[in-house]
Amino acid sequence: MANNPHGGVLKDLVARDARISAQLREEAAGLSDIVLTERQLCDLELIMNGGFSPLEGFMNEKDYKSVVDILRLADGTLFPIPITLDVSKEKIEKLSIQSGSRLALRDPRDDEALAVLTVDDLYTPERVKEAEQVFGADDPAHPSVAYLRNRVQDFYVGGAIQAIQPPTHVDYVELRYTPSELRSHFKKLSWRKVVAFQTRNPMHRAHRELTIRAARQRQANVLIHPVVGLTKPGDVDHYTRVRVYKAIMAKYPNGMGHLALLPLAMRMAGPREAVWHAIIRKNYGATHFIVGRDHAGPGKNSQGKDFYGPYDAQDLVSQYHEELQIEMVPFQQMTYLPSTDEYQPIDQVPQGVETLDISGTELRRRLKTGAPIPDWFSYDAVVKTLRESYPPRDKQGFVVLFTGLYNSGKDTIAKALQVTFNEQGGRSVSLLLGEDVQEDKVEKSYTPQERHVNAMRIAFVSAELARAGAAVIAAPIAPVEATRQSIKDTVIHSGGPGGNFFLVHVATPLEHCEKTDRKGVYARARKGDITGFVGVDSTYEAPAKADLVVDMAVQSLSEIVHSIVLLLETNGLL
Repeated sequence: MANNPHGGVLKDLVARDARISAQLREEAAGLSDIVLTERQLCDLELIMNGGFSPLEGFMNEKDYKSVVDILRLADGTLFPIPITLDVSKEKIEKLSIQSGSRLALRDPRDDEALAVLTVDDLYTPERVKEAEQVFGADDPAHPSVAYLRNRVQDFYVGGAIQAIQPPTHVDYVELRYTPSELRSHFKKLSWRKVVAFQTRNPMHRAHRELTIRAARQRQANVLIHPVVGLTKPGDVDHYTRVRVYKAIMAKYPNGMGHLALLPLAMRMAGPREAVWHAIIRKNYGATHFIVGRDHAGPGKNSQGKDFYGPYDAQDLVSQYHEELQIEMVPFQQMTYLPSTDEYQPIDQVPQGVETLDISGTELRRRLKTGAPIPDWFSYDAVVKTLRESYPPRDKQGFVVLFTGLYNSGKDTIAKALQVTFNEQGGRSVSLLLGEDVQEDKVEKSYTPQERHVNAMRIAFVSAELARAGAAVIAAPIAPVEATRQSIKDTVIHSGGPGGNFFLVHVATPLEHCEKTDRKGVYARARKGDITGFVGVDSTYEAPAKADLVVDMAVQSLSEIVHSIVLLLETNGLL
C-alpha cells in the first residue's frame, strides 16, 4: 500500500516480489480457471492496481447487497457500483466451485493467468433490484440494464484476489499509468492540485476551454483521464479518441496538462457513476474532479426521456463531499461567442448575445456528409483525425447480402453488381459467394450448423473488408432468419464506419428455381442423394424485413442491378 498525498490509502495488489508472483503463477497452472469477459478484465485490472481501492477482490454477497441498497460496502465504506464476477451455472457445476475454492482468472486475449481468486461465497444476482437501484430503472434501453438482462450469468462469485501480473497492453503503453505511477508522476512535477477530467468522447475547443478555466480558477494542473475500456455502444473507438486527445494536448499551455488512460468498463450509471468516478480519480492522485451536466448519462429511456436529471450527478457527489476527499468542480455547458471569439459557460452569457453551438448529432452529420466543421468548434488536427476514422458516406464501406434459394439467381445478380461497381470505380470490390467459401460445392449435404458456420465466416470477412472501405457483395443461401441477423450484427458492430448493411431477398419461386436447374441438383435432392437441401428437405425462412425484394422470374437482370444501385445511392453510398 502507498500513502496518497492527495488523500486516502491506496491498495495496490500487484505482487512486487518476483518469487511470490512466480509461486502464484505455478499454482495457477494447476487450478481450475475462469476466462474473463471484457468487462471483468477491466474490473480486475482496476482492483489489482488500486483504481478501485479499497476493494481487494470481487464483491461477496454482503458487500453486493449493501452497495446496491445504500452505496456502501458492508463495513460502511462508500462505494456506489457493484463490482461482481458473474459465472454460469454450468461452469460452477463443472468446476465444483464452492466457498474456499481457488480459481485462476485468465486474460481472454492471451490466456495468461492474471490472478488467483479465493472464493468467499456464491450467490444469485438480484437483477431487477440491481437495475432499479443502481441504474434507476429496469429499462432495457439502458445499456447496462440490457447487459444485466442478456449477458450476466447465473451466479456471482465473491472473493479476494492475489495478483500475478497486470494485463498486457500493446496500445498507447506510454499513456497507461497505474494509480501509484501517476501519483509519483505528480509528486515528481510538484503538482499539489490536480483537476481530473473524465471523458469517453472526442474533445473539442469547448472541452479545452472548460478544463483550462477549471484549472486556473483553482491554480491547479489538468489531468485528462479518458476511459479506454468499455463505454457506451456506438461510441467513437478508443484508438481514434486517443489520437484526438494527443492532438488537443498540444493546445494546452506548456506544463499545464497531462494525458493518462483509464481502463475502466463504464456502467453509464449517472449519479452513482459520478461518485464512482470521483473515488477512482482520488485513487489516481487527483485533488479535484470535474462533474458536468448529465455526467455518465446513457441518453433516453424507453419513454424518450433522459434517464437522469441534468444535475443529479452533481447533487449526489455534493452529498458525499466529505467522505470522497476530492473536490467536485461543477460546470455548465460551454457555448461559443462569435463577437469575442471565446467560450463562456452558458449561464454566464448575457441575454441577447449571439452564441453558436454544434450538437453531437450535427457533428456526426457533418462527418458523414463531408460538410465543413468550423475552426471555432474544433481544431484542424482533431477534425483531420476524426475524418480519417469516420469518412463521409460516399467513402465508407458497405455490405450487400443476397439471400435466396439455390438457382434463384442471387449469384448471377451478385456477379453483375460486382461488374457495375468496378465500372463506377472509387472503391475496391469484393465478391463472396457461398460456394467459394466452403470446401465443397452445393452438391454436398450440409447440416444447418454447417451452413451457419459458413455464413458467419462470410460475415467476419465482410465486416473486415467493409471496415477498410470496400464494397462487399456476399451471397450465401443463409436460409435461417437468425443467421442473417447474426451476419448483420457482425457487420454493424465490427465494421466501424463501414458497418452499412443491406439485405436483398432474391425471392425467385422454388418452382422457377427447380425448373431452370440445368445441373439437376434439385432432382438429386428429391431422390435423396443430397440431404438437408434448402427448399426440398430443409426449410427456407423468407426474410421479414429485407431492404429490397427481387424476383428473377419476373424481373430482368439489369432492372434488378439498377434497383440495388438506386438503394445505395439513396443512402449516400454511391
